[in-house]
Amino acid sequence: MKNFDPKYKSLPDYILKCTAQIWEGRDIAALDWHYSEDLVVRTPAGISQGNGAGKANTMATLAEFPDRQLLGEDVIWCGDDEAGFLSSHRIVSTATHRGGAFGQATGIKVTFRTIADTFCHGNRVWDEWLIRDNGAIATQLGQTTQAAAQALINSGDVAFPLTPNSDVVGPYNGVGNGNEWGHKHAKILQKIMRAEFGVIEDEYDRACHLAYPCGVEAHGIDTAKEFFIGLRSAFPYASFKIEHQIGRHDPMLGARSAIRWSLTGKHEGFGRYGAPTGAEVHVMGVSHVEFGPWGVRRETTLIDDIAIWKQILLQTIVQE
Repeated sequence: MKNFDPKYKSLPDYILKCTAQIWEGRDIAALDWHYSEDLVVRTPAGISQGNGAGKANTMATLAEFPDRQLLGEDVIWCGDDEAGFLSSHRIVSTATHRGGAFGQATGIKVTFRTIADTFCHGNRVWDEWLIRDNGAIATQLGQTTQAAAQALINSGDVAFPLTPNSDVVGPYNGVGNGNEWGHKHAKILQKIMRAEFGVIEDEYDRACHLAYPCGVEAHGIDTAKEFFIGLRSAFPYASFKIEHQIGRHDPMLGARSAIRWSLTGKHEGFGRYGAPTGAEVHVMGVSHVEFGPWGVRRETTLIDDIAIWKQILLQTIVQE
């Protein structure tokens, strides 16, 4: 690992240890060297720029979930010492809600998933794309995702979530790598987004383990069909784009893929978000899969339902 601290033996080791130091070690000041001063962090809710914003957001999250633990399930990555590394870090968090963005303290223990894509070079993170399953938090706190989005608006938070028009260009201009498993995953996703849902029957293991937004954990292909049909039917003419695509095949871990993707278009159909409103919506999504002898044996797909509802509600309010 050229130009990285020698205590990090590999890119996954760097990602996992830094995450534990900052979040579980509460070493917020470590962001001064871990993040670049010009860091760009994109979430479905919007964009923050600069290391100062990163520290403020980290502290706000820890104030609301002070006992949060981040369990790193996998780091799927590509790149090299010269060009830098693109990593996709899949995390399961456990925490107790003590009050903040999700409302007054409830004391409820929650579990939620996050996937963060980061561009790393020279012992620092320079670019980041972060998707947290905020819907899982809201659901466990007894809220609907629509109500949680409306509560944000009612509180005065009327900032419009991330769209291609509000995005900014950061230092990473790559798209991942050309590994065969990334290509295989991409073909499956492309067919799904063309409404060729039979590909799920063809390419998924019947005993697959699935994790979807709002904390859904399930086994078997029926849940995959339900999720993707519900999402695509809400935005039937939206443009699908693969943003980052990483494939790997590592000893002890096998064949895996991480794809960050987007859907951009109008809410024109019944589906995951109720009756069509005609609102312009941008969906920032990410999917991790693990392949086995009978196809996709594990999949985690995340979107932020609250950010999607916020886009719909803000435009609905304007129209009224």
